[in-house]
Amino acid sequence: MKKVTAFVGSARKKHTYDAVRQFLDNLNSLGDVECEIVTLSDHRIEICRGCKACFEKGEEFCPLKDDRDMLIEKMMESDGVVFASPNYSFQVSAAMKVFLDRLGFVFHRPSFFGKTFTSIVCQGVYGGDKIVSYLDFVGKGFGFNTVKGNCFTAFEPMTKKEARRRDKALEKQRRRFHRRMRGPAYPTPTLFEIMVFRMARTSMSLELDETSYDYRYYRDKGWFESDYFYPTRMGVLKKAAGRFFDSIQARATRKRKREPTA
Repeated sequence: MKKVTAFVGSARKKHTYDAVRQFLDNLNSLGDVECEIVTLSDHRIEICRGCKACFEKGEEFCPLKDDRDMLIEKMMESDGVVFASPNYSFQVSAAMKVFLDRLGFVFHRPSFFGKTFTSIVCQGVYGGDKIVSYLDFVGKGFGFNTVKGNCFTAFEPMTKKEARRRDKALEKQRRRFHRRMRGPAYPTPTLFEIMVFRMARTSMSLELDETSYDYRYYRDKGWFESDYFYPTRMGVLKKAAGRFFDSIQARATRKRKREPTA
């Protein structure tokens, strides 16, 4: 049995919520998926103060004591995660953005490998596709196996044509999401993914030390010596590319360290 949790950034249980409900019902109909919807507005998530405690000391040192850790735990316990938001002022809703800001440290220390992610966005007229791209970027940055999200248009009342388009798109997304969730948990990384990992860890190894939580996290995970975030088979070309990315970043970091500071 797989568990899927959807985090909805809309207080209204209308188009965005309905789309998520249908997406999860489609998954649930397969008989091997347990689903839950989490409405972010029902939880206390305070605005990030930018103190950087989560970056420098660890997320447990965040001075804000609210529901963030409980929501993270729900993500950790899930095999699949969905982020859903309406298009508000051409971005995710405030509730979703506050939640993502409080998860900013995960970009430094990705931890959701082996789990599947997708996004759902509801728009009135325009701009939703860029929000889907943003949320999918977040999913990849967090370590998820990301399935391309879906944006649909909905006026009030929703027309039958809009509803048909939404239903068709959600069904396709459901199939892709379920297939990815049932596929290899740790797929072979792309060249771009290898580049991001190797350049980030090389920079970190040269610029940080034991006083940095990020450094200790990478050290304890063995990432300073590994080919990638998780054990994976890579061919000769990708191994060579990894070493090349290491050297490129090492030169850039050493050059930057020689430059005078303001």
